Amino acid sequence: MNWRRIALISVPYFWLLGLFLVPFFIVLKISLSDIALAIPPYTPTLELSEGWSGLRDLVAQLDFENFAFLADDDLYWKSYLSSVQIAFISTFICLLIGFPIAYGMANAPTEWQPTLMLLVILPFWTSFLIRVYSLIGLLSQEGMINQFLMWIGIINEPLMILNTNWAVYIGIVYTYCPFMILPIYATLIKLDASLLEAAEDLGCSRTEAFWRITIPLSKAGIIAGCFLVFIPALGEFVIPSLLGGSGTLMIGKVLFEEFFANRDWPVASAVAVILLLILIIPIVMYQRNEQKMMEADT
Repeated sequence: MNWRRIALISVPYFWLLGLFLVPFFIVLKISLSDIALAIPPYTPTLELSEGWSGLRDLVAQLDFENFAFLADDDLYWKSYLSSVQIAFISTFICLLIGFPIAYGMANAPTEWQPTLMLLVILPFWTSFLIRVYSLIGLLSQEGMINQFLMWIGIINEPLMILNTNWAVYIGIVYTYCPFMILPIYATLIKLDASLLEAAEDLGCSRTEAFWRITIPLSKAGIIAGCFLVFIPALGEFVIPSLLGGSGTLMIGKVLFEEFFANRDWPVASAVAVILLLILIIPIVMYQRNEQKMMEADT
């Protein structure tokens, strides 16, 4: 029985080892290497063929020159700051849009909930790239949005939406809003309605009961939705490349160009390592906070 339990527990750890830790150390190894005109385009710091002698000499060979280069060039730290800002604002907008939708779905008649769920996940039936390309036709100066606004008389000339940060916000919110809706809905659907009734019986208004009971009890879904939106939005490169144009700074776009345009794998790997650390730190802090809260409750 113990062996079965160990085997069951080991599955996610092997998954984490194979799909996260091993690729991370490969990228970290490349980030400590030097660029070279070769295939692959870098000179490895550590040669595994050297065996234990190579591992023993690794500490002496470590070279953080690529990380120092990122600190010296303002393109990279500006890209990190811009990415965090765009991802944070997009996540906040998704929360403002997604929570009312999830709340409405959770309080809708039972027979309507599967249909509403289908409408939320329906965009996933279409390719992500096709959905982003469709936004180009909507947001361009000759697109449907500008034509509609001019037709109803709100504007006299087309707005410049495409190739701006506004287009990036629209693209991220449109693409990732379902990731905000679904975890919040999964939390709200389990909410005991008798708690709201008890609060109203004790003198709370409906609005006060919402802020005192519904919001705190849906905190887990809100946090999960924010992580599901913020993490991929921070490293997004397709949306800023297609909708943001050359003036949009996002670290995912810079990372893509370093790998495939400049062919500077060591610098690109250093960018990826720092990006990964930015993503891991808040997740670890959240997990530790949740663990402390659980220990305090027990």
